[in-house]
Order: sequence, then structure tokens, then C-alpha cells
Amino acid sequence: MDLGARLKAMAEHTVLVDLGKLEKAKQLISRTSSQGGKIIIAGNGASAAIASHVAVDLTKAAGVRAINFNEADLITCFANDYGYEHWVEKALDFYADPKDLVILISSSGMSPNIVNAAQKAKALGLPLITLTGFREDNHLKKLGDINLWVKSGEYNIVETAHQAWLLAVVDQIAEEKNKLEKT
Repeated sequence: MDLGARLKAMAEHTVLVDLGKLEKAKQLISRTSSQGGKIIIAGNGASAAIASHVAVDLTKAAGVRAINFNEADLITCFANDYGYEHWVEKALDFYADPKDLVILISSSGMSPNIVNAAQKAKALGLPLITLTGFREDNHLKKLGDINLWVKSGEYNIVETAHQAWLLAVVDQIAEEKNKLEKT
């Protein structure tokens, strides 16, 4: 695939989203914040970078408390003590509060540490938003309350869509907050 075709595929997949689900995700994030909860976002690799970006933008631009688990000392300590496949779920044990919302990002939806974290979020009774791609029947997608899935098997297309969708939600929340503050 040449560069033009790749960019076209990224653009097409980014706009191929169930807007109803995206709106529900926005409402759930806003409701969690208004009820005193925080947003916990996690992923691996590029999905971890997306989680960091979104957490900072939610906090700064939208006034929504958000955290992610990208500190090297946290990851290496928990992975060493509990095993890599369990470190995110153990982080939820330590950091999640009853009013929180969890957002988990995995391009494949099959990463054991992220799937285990989803199961922990459900066990804690926390609402869960998942972002996945690749196979539609992936493990993570089956666990979320709201599932945003990209119909692609290419990492960069999936990751680009995930970031665009989440940042669109952040922008919408920020815009609505600004309108309320002006009235």
C-alpha cells in the first residue's frame, strides 16, 4: 500500500465509528466526573502513550480528573511482584475507587494484562470502556460496557482511530464545559 492509500485508510477507519457509542462514552465520562469519580486509562505500548495523552487532556482541557499507569517504577515493581499479566489489575486494586471509570485500550484486544484488568474492573463493579481493533470477537471487547472497535488489522490504523475518537470526546466535554461556564 502506498503512502496515499495508507493515509486514506487511516482517515476512513477513523471516521468509521458508532457515534451513538462515542456519545455514550462521553456521557459516561462526564457523569463519572460530576459524581466525584476519576477516569483510569491504561494500555500497552502505543496504547499507553494514547492513555497518557488522553488523561492529560481530560484533566487540563476538560477539567476531568484522569490518571494512567505509565510510571516506570509502578510498572516494573508490579510486574516483578505480581507478574506482567497481572500488573494492571493490581494497579486497579491500589488506585481505583468505587465511583471511578476504567478505559482500557488494546489494538488486538488480546493482551493478557489488559484483559485481566478488564475482568478486575468488572469484579470491582466499575464501568468499563474498551477500545480495540483486529478481530471483532476479541476478549477485551466482550468485557466492556461500551466497546469502540476498529475494523482493521493494522496497528497504526487502529491506534490512529483510538486516539482520534478519544480526543474528540475530550474536545466535546471541554466545549460543553466552556459553554456552561459562559452562561
